[in-house]
Amino acid sequence: MTGALGEWSDFNVAMAGASAALAGLVIVAASVNIDKIIRAGTLTARLGAAIAALVLALVASALGLVPRLDLTWYGIILLVCAVAAGVFAAHAMRVLLRDTDPEQRARGAKAVLGFLPVAGYLAAGVALIAGSPVGLVLTAVGCLLAVVAAIVMSWVVLVEVLR
Repeated sequence: MTGALGEWSDFNVAMAGASAALAGLVIVAASVNIDKIIRAGTLTARLGAAIAALVLALVASALGLVPRLDLTWYGIILLVCAVAAGVFAAHAMRVLLRDTDPEQRARGAKAVLGFLPVAGYLAAGVALIAGSPVGLVLTAVGCLLAVVAAIVMSWVVLVEVLR
């Protein structure tokens, strides 16, 4: 692998493995209490957004390992994938903001959390399409935001199931 994207190969290998492992762990952890999660209206949407963020990180990292991938095409693919993950984040936000349960605190923060990785990848895609190498740094930021946001969202969901 050569070029600017090749310099990120170690990071992409690590993040592809980490995001795939985390997505699997989230799914397994959720399956233990899946009946309670499904009955609670907001939890499935938030869990879906968390898994979508991890899948976004996985796809972006794996694509970063494709030999001789043009940075413009990488940016275009990142934009498409970010929009797809954004659909899950938007659905989670809609469900959260419609929830009238008085025990639901920090609705706004919970809703915004799912958009952080999407925003990072959208910025990365735009920068890469514009020819800016900063897009690769923004891709790394998006990836790290995806992992952190997904861990936080998953943890909150799993704790709320047991409340």
